[in-house]
Amino acid sequence: MSLRSAGRTGAGSSDDRLADAFYPLYARLFGDDSNFVGTVETKLAEARVPRTVEIYLSRALGIGVLVGAVLWLVGTAVGWAVVTFLVTEPPNFLNLPLPEPYLGIVERLKLPFIVVVSGLLFGSVGFGAGFGGMVGKPYLDSSARKREINVLLSDSVSFMYALSVGGLNQLEILKAMAKADDTYGEVAQEFQSIVLETEYFDTDYRTAIRNQAAQTPSDELSQFLTDMLSIINSGGDMEQFLEDQKEKHMRTSKQEQELVLETLELFGEMYMTLSLFPLLLIIILVIMSMLGEANDMLLYGTVYGLIPLIGVGFLVLLSTVVQDEVGDGYLRDDRGEIVGASEGMFDLGLADDYAGEHSVFDRVKSKEGVHRVGSVLRAPHLFFRDHPLAVLPLTVPLSLLLVGGSVVAGFAPTAVDGLLSAPVRGTFFWVYVPLYVNCLPLMVFHEWNVRSRSSITNDLSDNLRKLSSANDTGMTLLESLNVVAETSSGQLAGEFRTMYAKVNYGTSLKTALREFNNGYHVPRMARTVKLISKAQEASSQITRVLSTAAQASENQDDIERDRKSRTRMQMVIILMTYVTLLGVMALLKVRFLETMAGLTQQAADSGNDQFTGGLDIEMLTLLFFHAVTLQAIISGLIAGYIRDVSIRAGLKFVVVLPTLALVAFMLIN
Repeated sequence: MSLRSAGRTGAGSSDDRLADAFYPLYARLFGDDSNFVGTVETKLAEARVPRTVEIYLSRALGIGVLVGAVLWLVGTAVGWAVVTFLVTEPPNFLNLPLPEPYLGIVERLKLPFIVVVSGLLFGSVGFGAGFGGMVGKPYLDSSARKREINVLLSDSVSFMYALSVGGLNQLEILKAMAKADDTYGEVAQEFQSIVLETEYFDTDYRTAIRNQAAQTPSDELSQFLTDMLSIINSGGDMEQFLEDQKEKHMRTSKQEQELVLETLELFGEMYMTLSLFPLLLIIILVIMSMLGEANDMLLYGTVYGLIPLIGVGFLVLLSTVVQDEVGDGYLRDDRGEIVGASEGMFDLGLADDYAGEHSVFDRVKSKEGVHRVGSVLRAPHLFFRDHPLAVLPLTVPLSLLLVGGSVVAGFAPTAVDGLLSAPVRGTFFWVYVPLYVNCLPLMVFHEWNVRSRSSITNDLSDNLRKLSSANDTGMTLLESLNVVAETSSGQLAGEFRTMYAKVNYGTSLKTALREFNNGYHVPRMARTVKLISKAQEASSQITRVLSTAAQASENQDDIERDRKSRTRMQMVIILMTYVTLLGVMALLKVRFLETMAGLTQQAADSGNDQFTGGLDIEMLTLLFFHAVTLQAIISGLIAGYIRDVSIRAGLKFVVVLPTLALVAFMLIN
């Protein structure tokens, strides 16, 4: 089977026809030895795109041509409209009138020239967007996979070391790593490629490791696989090799975190400068308004366009640097199902799986649904703690109801003139009421959720050390759990008691560990539980495995502690920058706008209305208040994202900072 037919096997029929139609164009544009084609082929492999480079680029050319054709038609129509309705004056060159013989020629060529140029310009942009977007996607996917692999590599090596300590041979370690995709994500995907190549393509695992080392997007994983291959070929000590690699990658994780924190410090200083730019622009535009050069659209664009644009752009920039937590934190059983997770009101678990087979199962499902709804209604605060976003279906309609009621009661203005005459009151009912009603409950339940999960991870390293010490005395892992639970306090000790009780009542220790993890679904804890769960299958004496898990957890604690300490300064810079902006805006309102309002009144009484030009005091007051409100929301989101790599972590700032603006303008208005 040819490469073309193999590449088309898994694609849709429409993709096949498009790729076939433009394959001759691909063959004409790109040769077999093209460096560009080779680079794209490499990125397709790194991004795990199941298509050959010929088919992919042929389809990209087809999409580019189609998008370019559509935009060419749009550009042609735009060019015709511009010439017909806008460019009606005789053309000139450098403001010099053209002589009559040339003027007639230019007039006749004006329409076709502009139409053709605009069509070509729009068509080129369309082709570049369509073709370039398709070509660029494997690069982005490859970069995302590389980032996740580098984040998880340290814990993955610790997992393989634990398996080696447990007595697994080299091939068993590779297979166990390939099956751990629920915890180790893209790293497990790389090992899956190795295992599948050995099982389905009759390749020995040494060759498969060599091939994957050349194909993986991560240079660190490539080096690790290459070093592993040399140990395998030389018959070296795999356990010692994995232990050395574990120490190496733990150090590498800390070094990479240091680079990220240094970049964040630079971004904090950058944001301080950028966030003050709209303030300076507003001041300049106000001064121009005093001089009679008013441009209200620039003021509106600065407040409602530039301020949000800077904030969103900075959030996107941060997301490219700050590393998110990889994985969802859930461990799945052999059937791929999540067992032991905190269930929602509409998740009936096994009752849903067996309903419809027999009437008894339908009755069980009905009873289970009634029981689930009753348990949620008896303790709704616990349900919202486990599912913070579930509060929004209640608060969003409530906020709409309150805003609608305020409109009916006449508290919230429905016209621009009403908003200008009462900017604080109008903005309060249109912006602050929905903000408080939606964000306050979500903030409370989110912070409660984070703290309940943090109470587990805060004690994880110490308790793992205690488990290791207890296991070293000859106790089994289950006995060690009981001893640590009896001699420790806190939420994690209580979970150990629960696991011990479950095992005594017939649950396997592996299932008890999985259910404990899924109740909190913290990604870093999931990797630790996965490591312990896999190791205890081979032996109950896993002191070295527990020590490795404790060391990996302590390494994560150090990274997290250092990140919070270093990002605290960036958060303070962002918050103080906002407070400075709020102070300047309030000062402008009190000392400038009110003074100008008095001068306007005096000028009007004396018959001279030229002093203040086109200055609109009410409009500027409204824009000042909206500017500090928007800046407060954006600064809060950015501060929370820098602090905890989560948009929801900034909700507490989103509530507090606009409140400062509201109180300040209530006092000075």
